[in-house]
Amino acid sequence: MNGRVVAGRYELSTLIGQGGMGRVWQGYDRTLDRRVAVKILRPDTMAGSSRADELRRRFLRECRVTAQVDHPGLVTVHDAGTDGEELYLVMQHVHGSDLADHIAENQPYPWQWAAAVAAQLCSVLSAVHAVPIVHRDLKPRNIMVRPDGTVVVLDLGIAAVLDTDTTRLTHTGVPLGSPAYMAPEQAMGGAVGPYTDLYALGVLVHELLTGTVPFAGSTALGVLHRHLYEPPQPVRAARPEVPDPLQALVLRLLAKDPQDRPGSAQEVYEELASLLPAPGSGLPSGPLDPTRPFLRPHAPWPDRPGVPAPPAPASSPVPPPRAPDIAAAVDEVKRLLGEARLTQAIDILGGILPAAVQEHGPSSSVVRILRKQYAATLMDDGQYRRALPVLRLLAEERLGETGNPGDAQVVQYRYESAVCLEQLGEAPAALAEYRGLLPHLGPDPARSYDVRQRVAQLLIALGDPAGAQAELGALLHEVQSLYGPHHPVADGVRRSLANLASFGAR
Repeated sequence: MNGRVVAGRYELSTLIGQGGMGRVWQGYDRTLDRRVAVKILRPDTMAGSSRADELRRRFLRECRVTAQVDHPGLVTVHDAGTDGEELYLVMQHVHGSDLADHIAENQPYPWQWAAAVAAQLCSVLSAVHAVPIVHRDLKPRNIMVRPDGTVVVLDLGIAAVLDTDTTRLTHTGVPLGSPAYMAPEQAMGGAVGPYTDLYALGVLVHELLTGTVPFAGSTALGVLHRHLYEPPQPVRAARPEVPDPLQALVLRLLAKDPQDRPGSAQEVYEELASLLPAPGSGLPSGPLDPTRPFLRPHAPWPDRPGVPAPPAPASSPVPPPRAPDIAAAVDEVKRLLGEARLTQAIDILGGILPAAVQEHGPSSSVVRILRKQYAATLMDDGQYRRALPVLRLLAEERLGETGNPGDAQVVQYRYESAVCLEQLGEAPAALAEYRGLLPHLGPDPARSYDVRQRVAQLLIALGDPAGAQAELGALLHEVQSLYGPHHPVADGVRRSLANLASFGAR
Protein backbone atom coordinates (compact mmCIF):
# COMPACT_ATOMS: atom_id res chain seq x y z
CA MET A 1 0.00 0.00 0.00
CA ASN A 2 3.07 2.25 0.20
CA GLY A 3 2.59 5.02 -2.39
CA ARG A 4 -1.18 4.65 -2.59
CA VAL A 5 -3.06 7.94 -2.94
CA VAL A 6 -6.31 8.18 -0.95
CA ALA A 7 -9.12 10.37 -2.29
CA GLY A 8 -6.78 11.67 -4.99
CA ARG A 9 -4.91 13.75 -2.42
CA TYR A 10 -3.28 11.87 0.49
CA GLU A 11 -0.22 9.79 -0.39
CA LEU A 12 0.46 6.97 2.07
CA SER A 13 4.08 6.48 3.06
CA THR A 14 4.81 4.42 6.18
CA LEU A 15 2.60 2.20 8.34
CA ILE A 16 2.84 3.59 11.87
CA GLY A 17 0.13 1.67 13.70
CA GLN A 18 -2.63 -0.90 13.39
CA GLY A 19 -5.31 -2.47 15.53
CA GLY A 20 -8.80 -3.91 15.51
CA MET A 21 -10.29 -0.72 14.08
CA GLY A 22 -7.89 -0.15 11.20
CA ARG A 23 -4.42 0.94 10.19
CA VAL A 24 -2.68 4.29 10.57
CA TRP A 25 -0.23 5.54 7.96
CA GLN A 26 2.12 8.45 7.83
CA GLY A 27 1.29 10.27 4.63
CA TYR A 28 1.51 13.52 2.75
CA ASP A 29 -1.19 15.98 1.77
CA ARG A 30 -0.32 16.73 -1.85
CA THR A 31 -2.48 19.86 -1.93
CA LEU A 32 -1.02 21.62 1.12
CA ASP A 33 2.36 19.84 1.05
CA ARG A 34 2.31 18.77 4.68
CA ARG A 35 2.80 15.56 6.62
CA VAL A 36 -0.42 13.95 7.89
CA ALA A 37 -1.62 10.78 9.61
CA VAL A 38 -4.22 8.77 7.68
CA LYS A 39 -6.39 6.17 9.38
CA ILE A 40 -7.95 3.57 7.07
CA LEU A 41 -10.94 1.49 8.21
CA ARG A 42 -12.87 -1.23 6.36
CA PRO A 43 -16.53 -1.22 7.47
CA ASP A 44 -17.33 -4.63 5.99
CA THR A 45 -14.63 -6.41 8.00
CA MET A 46 -15.54 -4.59 11.23
CA ALA A 47 -19.32 -4.74 11.12
CA GLY A 48 -20.24 -7.16 8.33
CA SER A 49 -21.53 -6.19 4.92
CA SER A 50 -25.12 -5.84 6.17
CA ARG A 51 -24.17 -2.95 8.47
CA ALA A 52 -21.36 -1.38 6.44
CA ASP A 53 -23.53 1.45 5.06
CA GLU A 54 -24.79 2.33 8.55
CA LEU A 55 -21.23 2.36 9.86
CA ARG A 56 -20.11 4.69 7.05
CA ARG A 57 -22.90 7.10 7.90
CA ARG A 58 -22.07 7.02 11.62
CA PHE A 59 -18.36 7.42 10.89
CA LEU A 60 -18.86 10.65 8.95
CA ARG A 61 -21.27 11.95 11.60
CA GLU A 62 -18.82 11.24 14.43
CA CYS A 63 -16.04 12.95 12.47
CA ARG A 64 -18.23 16.06 12.16
CA VAL A 65 -19.02 15.99 15.88
CA THR A 66 -15.42 15.53 17.00
CA ALA A 67 -14.29 18.30 14.67
CA GLN A 68 -16.30 20.69 16.90
CA VAL A 69 -13.85 20.25 19.78
CA ASP A 70 -11.07 22.82 19.71
CA HIS A 71 -8.41 21.91 22.25
CA PRO A 72 -4.61 21.80 21.98
CA GLY A 73 -4.61 18.40 23.68
CA LEU A 74 -6.78 16.83 20.99
CA VAL A 75 -5.44 15.79 17.59
CA THR A 76 -6.77 18.01 14.80
CA VAL A 77 -8.99 16.31 12.22
CA HIS A 78 -8.26 17.64 8.71
CA ASP A 79 -10.54 15.51 6.54
CA ALA A 80 -12.70 12.38 6.45
CA GLY A 81 -14.60 10.44 3.84
CA THR A 82 -14.82 7.24 1.81
CA ASP A 83 -12.38 5.87 -0.73
CA GLY A 84 -13.83 2.85 -2.50
CA GLU A 85 -14.95 0.39 0.18
CA GLU A 86 -12.86 2.02 2.89
CA LEU A 87 -13.30 4.91 5.30
CA TYR A 88 -10.46 7.33 5.85
CA LEU A 89 -9.69 9.89 8.52
CA VAL A 90 -6.93 12.44 7.94
CA MET A 91 -5.38 13.89 11.08
CA GLN A 92 -2.59 16.15 12.19
CA HIS A 93 0.69 14.23 12.30
CA VAL A 94 1.85 14.43 15.93
CA HIS A 95 5.59 14.27 16.62
CA GLY A 96 6.66 12.55 19.79
CA SER A 97 6.17 9.21 21.52
CA ASP A 98 2.97 7.38 22.36
CA LEU A 99 2.38 7.14 26.08
CA ALA A 100 2.87 3.36 26.19
CA ASP A 101 6.42 3.76 24.84
CA HIS A 102 6.99 6.76 27.11
CA ILE A 103 6.12 4.64 30.16
CA ALA A 104 8.43 1.83 29.03
CA GLU A 105 11.32 4.22 28.40
CA ASN A 106 11.00 5.99 31.76
CA GLN A 107 10.51 3.27 34.36
CA PRO A 108 9.85 3.95 37.12
CA TYR A 109 7.66 6.77 35.89
CA PRO A 110 8.04 9.81 38.19
CA TRP A 111 4.79 10.32 40.05
CA GLN A 112 4.99 14.04 39.24
CA TRP A 113 4.94 13.11 35.56
CA ALA A 114 1.91 10.91 36.17
CA ALA A 115 0.06 13.78 37.83
CA ALA A 116 0.99 16.10 34.95
CA VAL A 117 -0.19 13.63 32.30
CA ALA A 118 -3.45 13.04 34.19
CA ALA A 119 -4.06 16.78 34.60
CA GLN A 120 -3.57 17.39 30.88
CA LEU A 121 -5.91 14.51 30.05
CA CYS A 122 -8.52 15.99 32.40
CA SER A 123 -8.27 19.27 30.51
CA VAL A 124 -8.97 17.41 27.24
CA LEU A 125 -11.78 15.29 28.72
CA SER A 126 -13.44 18.35 30.20
CA ALA A 127 -13.64 19.93 26.73
CA VAL A 128 -14.71 16.67 25.10
CA HIS A 129 -17.42 15.88 27.65
CA ALA A 130 -18.87 19.38 27.25
CA VAL A 131 -19.76 18.65 23.59
CA PRO A 132 -20.75 15.91 24.74
CA ILE A 133 -18.53 13.11 23.49
CA VAL A 134 -17.38 10.03 25.39
CA HIS A 135 -14.01 8.75 24.19
CA ARG A 136 -14.76 5.11 25.21
CA ASP A 137 -11.24 3.84 24.49
CA LEU A 138 -8.79 5.96 26.47
CA LYS A 139 -5.48 4.08 26.78
CA PRO A 140 -1.73 4.78 26.43
CA ARG A 141 -1.64 3.83 22.73
CA ASN A 142 -4.25 6.51 22.06
CA ILE A 143 -2.17 9.26 23.72
CA MET A 144 0.95 10.97 22.37
CA VAL A 145 3.56 12.92 24.35
CA ARG A 146 5.00 15.71 22.22
CA PRO A 147 8.55 17.09 22.47
CA ASP A 148 7.31 20.08 24.49
CA GLY A 149 5.78 17.72 27.08
CA THR A 150 2.14 18.26 26.13
CA VAL A 151 -0.07 15.22 25.62
CA VAL A 152 -2.37 14.76 22.64
CA VAL A 153 -5.39 12.42 22.63
CA LEU A 154 -6.11 10.39 19.50
CA ASP A 155 -9.06 8.37 18.14
CA LEU A 156 -11.81 10.50 19.63
CA GLY A 157 -15.20 9.26 18.48
CA ILE A 158 -13.96 6.21 16.59
CA ALA A 159 -15.00 3.73 19.29
CA ALA A 160 -18.47 5.30 19.30
CA VAL A 161 -18.82 4.54 15.59
CA LEU A 162 -18.30 0.83 16.07
CA ASP A 163 -20.34 0.60 19.26
CA THR A 164 -23.66 1.20 17.49
CA ASP A 165 -25.47 -0.98 20.01
CA THR A 166 -24.07 -0.89 23.52
CA THR A 167 -25.43 -4.39 24.17
CA ARG A 168 -23.82 -5.88 21.04
CA LEU A 169 -20.94 -8.29 21.55
CA THR A 170 -18.12 -9.12 19.19
CA HIS A 171 -17.65 -12.66 17.93
CA THR A 172 -15.54 -13.32 21.03
CA GLY A 173 -18.41 -12.41 23.35
CA VAL A 174 -16.68 -9.26 24.59
CA PRO A 175 -17.94 -5.68 24.09
CA LEU A 176 -15.91 -3.49 21.76
CA GLY A 177 -13.10 -1.60 23.44
CA SER A 178 -9.88 -2.39 25.33
CA PRO A 179 -10.65 -4.77 28.23
CA ALA A 180 -7.73 -3.61 30.40
CA TYR A 181 -9.18 -0.05 30.48
CA MET A 182 -12.89 -0.84 30.28
CA ALA A 183 -15.28 0.39 32.98
CA PRO A 184 -17.66 -2.15 34.57
CA GLU A 185 -20.77 -0.53 33.08
CA GLN A 186 -19.20 -0.59 29.62
CA ALA A 187 -18.29 -4.27 30.01
CA MET A 188 -21.88 -5.16 30.91
CA GLY A 189 -23.40 -3.20 28.02
CA GLY A 190 -24.72 -0.34 30.15
CA ALA A 191 -25.06 3.31 29.19
CA VAL A 192 -21.68 5.03 28.92
CA GLY A 193 -20.94 8.61 29.91
CA PRO A 194 -18.15 10.87 31.15
CA TYR A 195 -17.88 8.59 34.19
CA THR A 196 -16.75 5.80 31.81
CA ASP A 197 -13.78 7.84 30.61
CA LEU A 198 -12.89 8.72 34.21
CA TYR A 199 -12.61 5.02 35.06
CA ALA A 200 -10.26 4.52 32.10
CA LEU A 201 -8.26 7.51 33.35
CA GLY A 202 -7.96 5.78 36.73
CA VAL A 203 -6.63 2.62 35.06
CA LEU A 204 -4.17 4.70 33.07
CA VAL A 205 -2.85 6.62 36.10
CA HIS A 206 -2.51 3.36 38.03
CA GLU A 207 -0.41 2.03 35.16
CA LEU A 208 1.73 5.19 35.07
CA LEU A 209 2.47 4.87 38.78
CA THR A 210 2.99 1.10 39.05
CA GLY A 211 3.98 0.02 35.56
CA THR A 212 1.02 -2.36 35.28
CA VAL A 213 -2.74 -2.08 34.82
CA PRO A 214 -4.77 -2.85 37.96
CA PHE A 215 -6.56 -5.82 36.38
CA ALA A 216 -4.82 -8.25 34.04
CA GLY A 217 -5.57 -11.79 32.91
CA SER A 218 -5.09 -14.40 30.23
CA THR A 219 -8.52 -13.82 28.64
CA ALA A 220 -10.60 -10.74 27.92
CA LEU A 221 -13.57 -12.11 29.87
CA GLY A 222 -11.31 -12.84 32.83
CA VAL A 223 -10.02 -9.26 32.80
CA LEU A 224 -13.55 -7.83 32.62
CA HIS A 225 -14.68 -10.07 35.48
CA ARG A 226 -11.88 -8.67 37.64
CA HIS A 227 -12.95 -5.11 36.75
CA LEU A 228 -16.42 -5.98 38.02
CA TYR A 229 -15.60 -7.80 41.24
CA GLU A 230 -12.02 -7.31 42.46
CA PRO A 231 -10.79 -4.24 44.34
CA PRO A 232 -7.70 -2.55 42.86
CA GLN A 233 -4.38 -2.74 44.69
CA PRO A 234 -3.51 0.69 46.19
CA VAL A 235 -0.62 2.21 44.25
CA ARG A 236 1.45 2.95 47.37
CA ALA A 237 1.90 -0.81 47.83
CA ALA A 238 4.21 -0.66 44.81
CA ARG A 239 5.34 3.00 45.07
CA PRO A 240 5.46 4.20 48.71
CA GLU A 241 6.63 7.67 47.61
CA VAL A 242 3.29 8.39 45.88
CA PRO A 243 1.35 10.97 47.95
CA ASP A 244 -1.73 9.74 49.80
CA PRO A 245 -4.07 12.19 47.98
CA LEU A 246 -2.98 10.83 44.58
CA GLN A 247 -3.54 7.24 45.71
CA ALA A 248 -6.97 8.15 47.07
CA LEU A 249 -7.90 9.86 43.81
CA VAL A 250 -6.90 6.80 41.76
CA LEU A 251 -9.06 4.56 43.97
CA ARG A 252 -12.04 6.90 43.54
CA LEU A 253 -11.58 6.89 39.77
CA LEU A 254 -11.59 3.07 39.87
CA ALA A 255 -14.84 2.82 41.85
CA LYS A 256 -17.09 0.05 40.51
CA ASP A 257 -20.21 2.19 40.81
CA PRO A 258 -20.04 5.24 38.49
CA GLN A 259 -21.83 7.31 41.13
CA ASP A 260 -18.86 6.81 43.49
CA ARG A 261 -16.35 8.29 41.03
CA PRO A 262 -15.51 12.00 40.85
CA GLY A 263 -18.27 14.09 39.34
CA SER A 264 -16.35 15.43 36.36
CA ALA A 265 -12.96 15.73 34.69
CA GLN A 266 -12.83 19.31 35.96
CA GLU A 267 -13.18 18.05 39.53
CA VAL A 268 -10.31 15.60 39.00
CA TYR A 269 -8.17 18.38 37.52
CA GLU A 270 -8.75 20.54 40.59
CA GLU A 271 -7.61 17.71 42.86
CA LEU A 272 -4.51 17.15 40.75
CA ALA A 273 -3.67 20.86 40.69
CA SER A 274 -2.42 20.80 44.27
CA LEU A 275 -0.05 17.94 43.37
CA LEU A 276 1.43 19.52 40.26
CA PRO A 277 5.05 20.68 40.46
CA ALA A 278 5.94 24.30 41.11
CA PRO A 279 8.62 26.17 39.15
CA GLY A 280 12.10 25.61 40.55
CA SER A 281 11.13 22.43 42.38
CA GLY A 282 14.09 20.49 40.97
CA LEU A 283 11.99 17.65 39.60
CA PRO A 284 13.36 15.00 37.27
CA SER A 285 13.42 16.18 33.69
CA GLY A 286 14.26 14.67 30.37
CA PRO A 287 13.06 14.26 26.81
CA LEU A 288 9.28 14.77 26.46
CA ASP A 289 8.90 15.95 30.07
CA PRO A 290 5.13 16.17 30.70
CA THR A 291 5.58 18.51 33.68
CA ARG A 292 6.95 21.26 31.42
CA PRO A 293 3.52 22.73 30.46
CA PHE A 294 2.92 23.39 34.16
CA LEU A 295 6.43 24.53 35.03
CA ARG A 296 6.52 26.95 32.09
CA PRO A 297 3.01 27.29 30.71
CA HIS A 298 2.87 28.46 27.09
CA ALA A 299 6.64 29.03 27.01
CA PRO A 300 8.19 28.89 23.51
CA TRP A 301 9.82 25.58 22.65
CA PRO A 302 12.68 25.17 22.12
CA ASP A 303 13.80 27.99 24.39
CA ARG A 304 13.92 31.07 22.21
CA PRO A 305 12.20 34.46 22.27
CA GLY A 306 8.70 34.55 20.93
CA VAL A 307 7.76 36.78 18.02
CA PRO A 308 5.49 39.63 19.15
CA ALA A 309 2.11 39.72 17.49
CA PRO A 310 1.45 42.62 15.10
CA PRO A 311 -0.78 45.39 16.43
CA ALA A 312 -4.48 44.94 15.73
CA PRO A 313 -5.85 47.23 13.00
CA ALA A 314 -8.02 50.12 14.05
CA SER A 315 -11.68 49.16 14.09
CA SER A 316 -14.04 50.73 11.61
CA PRO A 317 -17.73 51.45 12.13
CA VAL A 318 -19.89 48.39 11.51
CA PRO A 319 -23.21 49.03 9.77
CA PRO A 320 -26.31 47.70 11.58
CA PRO A 321 -27.36 44.23 10.39
CA ARG A 322 -30.33 43.89 8.09
CA ALA A 323 -33.35 41.86 9.18
CA PRO A 324 -33.00 38.32 7.76
CA ASP A 325 -35.30 37.07 5.01
CA ILE A 326 -36.84 34.11 6.85
CA ALA A 327 -38.26 32.38 3.78
CA ALA A 328 -34.95 32.60 1.92
CA ALA A 329 -33.09 31.40 5.01
CA VAL A 330 -35.37 28.36 5.30
CA ASP A 331 -34.71 27.48 1.65
CA GLU A 332 -30.98 27.78 2.30
CA VAL A 333 -31.27 25.50 5.35
CA LYS A 334 -33.04 22.86 3.25
CA ARG A 335 -30.25 22.99 0.69
CA LEU A 336 -27.55 22.73 3.33
CA LEU A 337 -29.25 19.81 5.06
CA GLY A 338 -29.53 18.04 1.72
CA GLU A 339 -25.75 18.36 1.42
CA ALA A 340 -25.21 17.23 5.06
CA ARG A 341 -23.73 20.64 5.96
CA LEU A 342 -25.17 20.71 9.45
CA THR A 343 -22.94 23.31 11.08
CA GLN A 344 -23.92 26.06 8.66
CA ALA A 345 -27.59 25.05 8.79
CA ILE A 346 -27.52 25.28 12.60
CA ASP A 347 -25.98 28.75 12.49
CA ILE A 348 -28.67 29.97 10.10
CA LEU A 349 -31.53 28.44 12.10
CA GLY A 350 -30.20 29.88 15.35
CA GLY A 351 -29.83 33.26 13.67
CA ILE A 352 -33.35 33.50 12.20
CA LEU A 353 -35.28 32.20 15.21
CA PRO A 354 -35.21 35.54 17.13
CA ALA A 355 -36.39 37.37 13.99
CA ALA A 356 -39.16 34.82 13.48
CA VAL A 357 -40.31 35.23 17.09
CA GLN A 358 -40.42 39.01 16.66
CA GLU A 359 -42.26 38.83 13.32
CA HIS A 360 -44.72 36.00 13.96
CA GLY A 361 -44.93 35.70 17.76
CA PRO A 362 -43.36 33.11 20.11
CA SER A 363 -46.26 30.64 19.81
CA SER A 364 -46.75 30.81 16.06
CA SER A 365 -46.61 27.73 13.84
CA VAL A 366 -43.67 29.25 11.94
CA VAL A 367 -41.59 29.55 15.10
CA ARG A 368 -42.55 26.07 16.24
CA ILE A 369 -41.52 24.51 12.93
CA LEU A 370 -38.21 26.35 13.05
CA ARG A 371 -37.60 25.23 16.64
CA LYS A 372 -38.36 21.60 15.73
CA GLN A 373 -35.93 21.74 12.83
CA TYR A 374 -33.32 23.49 14.99
CA ALA A 375 -33.58 20.84 17.73
CA ALA A 376 -33.52 17.97 15.23
CA THR A 377 -30.46 19.36 13.46
CA LEU A 378 -28.63 19.97 16.73
CA MET A 379 -29.28 16.36 17.76
CA ASP A 380 -28.19 15.04 14.39
CA ASP A 381 -24.97 17.02 14.83
CA GLY A 382 -24.45 15.63 18.33
CA GLN A 383 -25.01 18.99 20.06
CA TYR A 384 -27.23 17.57 22.79
CA ARG A 385 -26.51 20.31 25.32
CA ARG A 386 -27.89 22.96 22.95
CA ALA A 387 -30.80 20.80 21.81
CA LEU A 388 -32.09 20.00 25.31
CA PRO A 389 -33.56 23.42 26.28
CA VAL A 390 -35.19 23.75 22.84
CA LEU A 391 -36.86 20.35 23.22
CA ARG A 392 -38.01 21.16 26.75
CA LEU A 393 -39.54 24.41 25.54
CA LEU A 394 -41.35 22.58 22.72
CA ALA A 395 -42.69 19.97 25.14
CA GLU A 396 -43.84 22.64 27.61
CA GLU A 397 -45.63 24.65 24.91
CA ARG A 398 -47.35 21.60 23.44
CA LEU A 399 -48.44 20.36 26.86
CA GLY A 400 -49.83 23.81 27.63
CA GLU A 401 -51.91 23.63 24.44
CA THR A 402 -53.27 20.11 24.80
CA GLY A 403 -53.15 19.51 28.56
CA ASN A 404 -52.43 15.89 27.63
CA PRO A 405 -49.09 14.38 28.75
CA GLY A 406 -49.78 11.42 26.46
CA ASP A 407 -50.01 13.60 23.34
CA ALA A 408 -47.77 12.11 20.65
CA GLN A 409 -45.76 15.30 20.17
CA VAL A 410 -45.28 15.83 23.91
CA VAL A 411 -44.07 12.26 24.24
CA GLN A 412 -41.69 12.67 21.29
CA TYR A 413 -40.16 15.87 22.69
CA ARG A 414 -39.73 14.28 26.12
CA TYR A 415 -38.20 11.16 24.58
CA GLU A 416 -35.67 13.27 22.67
CA SER A 417 -34.96 15.24 25.85
CA ALA A 418 -34.22 11.95 27.64
CA VAL A 419 -31.86 10.94 24.82
CA CYS A 420 -30.03 14.26 25.28
CA LEU A 421 -29.72 13.69 29.02
CA GLU A 422 -28.41 10.17 28.42
CA GLN A 423 -25.84 11.40 25.91
CA LEU A 424 -24.76 14.14 28.32
CA GLY A 425 -24.00 11.48 30.94
CA GLU A 426 -26.78 12.64 33.27
CA ALA A 427 -27.89 9.08 33.96
CA PRO A 428 -30.25 9.67 36.94
CA ALA A 429 -32.15 12.44 35.11
CA ALA A 430 -32.35 10.39 31.90
CA LEU A 431 -33.62 7.35 33.80
CA ALA A 432 -36.32 9.43 35.50
CA GLU A 433 -37.41 10.92 32.17
CA TYR A 434 -37.61 7.54 30.43
CA ARG A 435 -39.56 6.02 33.32
CA GLY A 436 -41.90 9.00 33.32
CA LEU A 437 -42.62 8.34 29.64
CA LEU A 438 -43.56 4.67 29.98
CA PRO A 439 -47.22 5.24 31.05
CA HIS A 440 -47.78 7.51 28.02
CA LEU A 441 -46.33 5.42 25.19
CA GLY A 442 -49.70 3.99 24.21
CA PRO A 443 -49.97 1.19 21.66
CA ASP A 444 -46.53 1.71 20.10
CA PRO A 445 -44.63 -1.43 21.21
CA ALA A 446 -41.43 -0.52 19.36
CA ARG A 447 -41.05 2.75 21.29
CA SER A 448 -41.96 1.05 24.57
CA TYR A 449 -39.36 -1.66 24.05
CA ASP A 450 -36.70 0.87 23.09
CA VAL A 451 -37.34 2.92 26.23
CA ARG A 452 -37.28 -0.14 28.48
CA GLN A 453 -33.97 -1.31 27.02
CA ARG A 454 -32.56 2.17 27.62
CA VAL A 455 -33.85 2.01 31.20
CA ALA A 456 -31.96 -1.26 31.66
CA GLN A 457 -28.73 0.20 30.26
CA LEU A 458 -29.02 3.19 32.58
CA LEU A 459 -29.63 0.93 35.57
CA ILE A 460 -26.33 -0.79 34.79
CA ALA A 461 -24.61 2.60 34.59
CA LEU A 462 -26.11 3.49 37.97
CA GLY A 463 -24.72 0.35 39.61
CA ASP A 464 -27.92 -1.74 39.57
CA PRO A 465 -27.31 -4.70 37.22
CA ALA A 466 -29.89 -6.77 39.12
CA GLY A 467 -32.53 -4.15 38.37
CA ALA A 468 -31.47 -4.16 34.72
CA GLN A 469 -31.73 -7.93 34.59
CA ALA A 470 -35.24 -7.82 36.07
CA GLU A 471 -36.31 -5.14 33.57
CA LEU A 472 -34.91 -7.10 30.62
CA GLY A 473 -36.37 -10.38 31.87
CA ALA A 474 -39.86 -8.88 32.06
CA LEU A 475 -39.41 -7.32 28.63
CA LEU A 476 -38.30 -10.62 27.10
CA HIS A 477 -41.30 -12.44 28.54
CA GLU A 478 -43.68 -9.82 27.15
CA VAL A 479 -42.12 -9.76 23.66
CA GLN A 480 -42.08 -13.55 23.40
CA SER A 481 -45.70 -13.77 24.56
CA LEU A 482 -46.85 -11.28 21.92
CA TYR A 483 -44.58 -12.06 18.96
CA GLY A 484 -42.86 -15.37 19.61
CA PRO A 485 -39.25 -16.23 20.54
CA HIS A 486 -37.69 -15.22 17.21
CA HIS A 487 -38.77 -11.59 17.09
CA PRO A 488 -35.76 -9.24 16.53
CA VAL A 489 -36.44 -7.42 19.81
CA ALA A 490 -36.44 -10.75 21.66
CA ASP A 491 -33.09 -11.63 20.10
CA GLY A 492 -31.62 -8.29 21.20
CA VAL A 493 -32.93 -8.63 24.76
CA ARG A 494 -31.54 -12.15 25.03
CA ARG A 495 -28.11 -10.87 23.96
CA SER A 496 -28.27 -8.21 26.67
CA LEU A 497 -29.25 -10.78 29.29
CA ALA A 498 -26.48 -13.11 28.14
CA ASN A 499 -24.00 -10.25 28.47
CA LEU A 500 -25.10 -9.59 32.03
CA ALA A 501 -25.04 -13.30 32.88
CA SER A 502 -21.52 -13.71 31.49
CA PHE A 503 -20.28 -11.32 34.16
CA GLY A 504 -22.30 -12.90 36.96
CA ALA A 505 -24.91 -10.12 37.36
CA ARG A 506 -27.44 -11.07 40.00
